Amino acid sequence: MPRLAIYQPDIPQNTGTMLRLAACLAVPVEIIEPAAFDVSDRNLRRSGMDYLGHATINRHISWRAFEAWRQEHGGRLILATTKAAIPYSDFAYRPDDVVMVGRESAGVPDEVHAVADARVLIPMQPGMRSLNVAVTAAMVLGEALRQTRSFPNPAPSET
Repeated sequence: MPRLAIYQPDIPQNTGTMLRLAACLAVPVEIIEPAAFDVSDRNLRRSGMDYLGHATINRHISWRAFEAWRQEHGGRLILATTKAAIPYSDFAYRPDDVVMVGRESAGVPDEVHAVADARVLIPMQPGMRSLNVAVTAAMVLGEALRQTRSFPNPAPSET
């Protein structure tokens, strides 16, 4: 099952939205701190709503702590970035991939780019800078889940 990594988030509403997404899709989340806000239910509740309790969240106190965790647990680091050449829909995802999104204000530093196993982008109209980070996470995770056949099985409908 692919995972979502959120690098030093700036905006609690976007983080809450991504945690809700992850809860609904059963995708584990790695939050790499420091964040620009107190990572607590209180700050995430508005957009995460009552879904936060269903999300699997691992917090890492720093980039280095996350990298140590990743080296121990394995998995390719797939960075969603505007500084990539491979469209996210053309990339071949694997079940152990960790899809990372960067800070809303600054993306990720060169150090992160340097260790990423792959960098993918969402093709956009010329002149547009970027999509909202939560939208980016949804699009890239959706494609990764589709390719790896990792979407949750829906409950049978009652008719």
